[in-house]
Amino acid sequence: MNFNNFVQRRKIYYSISGIIIALGILAMIYSYFTVGQVFRLGVDFVGGTRFEVQFSTPVTEADVRQVFVENDINNPSVVTLRGQGVQNGWQVRVPYLSPEETQALEDDMHALSPLVPGTLLITTMSPAVGREVTRSAFLAVAVAALIILVYIMVMFRQVPHPFRYGACAVAAMGHDLLVILGFVSLMSAILGWELDALFLTAVLTVVGFSLQDTIVVFDRIRENLGKPKNRRMAFEEIVNMSVGDVFKRSVITQLSAMFVMVSILLFGGDPIKAFIAVLFVGLLSGTYSSIFTATPLLVTWEERVNPSHAG
Repeated sequence: MNFNNFVQRRKIYYSISGIIIALGILAMIYSYFTVGQVFRLGVDFVGGTRFEVQFSTPVTEADVRQVFVENDINNPSVVTLRGQGVQNGWQVRVPYLSPEETQALEDDMHALSPLVPGTLLITTMSPAVGREVTRSAFLAVAVAALIILVYIMVMFRQVPHPFRYGACAVAAMGHDLLVILGFVSLMSAILGWELDALFLTAVLTVVGFSLQDTIVVFDRIRENLGKPKNRRMAFEEIVNMSVGDVFKRSVITQLSAMFVMVSILLFGGDPIKAFIAVLFVGLLSGTYSSIFTATPLLVTWEERVNPSHAG
């Protein structure tokens, strides 16, 4: 790949990012009109009780719903479970239930059709804990953005305007978050995925990977800016040279992680496939954004503020 005109083609990169993010927003709209929610929030965030069951004989959604209605639980959220080896599987989400109420529902479902041994999974969380998890999720992302900004400003304090480097890294992180949210929203509508605590873990992991890649690129820019032989070069030329220096190493490093994730997606257990899929999409987006979003944004900012420095 020729990097001599890399940042000069930044409008193309912005267009690609815009299209991807727009598709994600369309996925959110589709999910909202299809299932009534932008995302299916799991009990980790909203509180409540979630049943995941597999019956030994086929049952209908109406049959499953009737079991809950007969226990004075109106409008339960009933979703068909899909996946490798899953047959006659259902996920039911209801408000928070006591252990006695949970046991009564389990007995009634078993009376409807014998449950496949070892397949019943019940997750319960009080609404108060769910609200705390939601608050912690927003706080974690906000704190991560602030730490990234401050960290890069400190590490790049030798270069002019280190705030720009931090702000562009945070913008790349926002790009990755929008991509992940669009993907999860689409999967929520199609496959019934729910956002749970593992999703927050995936988001923070992606932020870490994306930040690592961005810092590698920015650090090479800082090194090249400090070399006496480059002082007569325009900022765009230095950035082009820096991206060319680190591109192969950055992509190869991320591909190694992606190969592992693909292996897990193909041969791993169903419970973690959604988590790994989010990681994979986020890592792919992070690899792209660190080179094709954060770096061009830095050049655009420099060009707008100091046109004579950009080239």
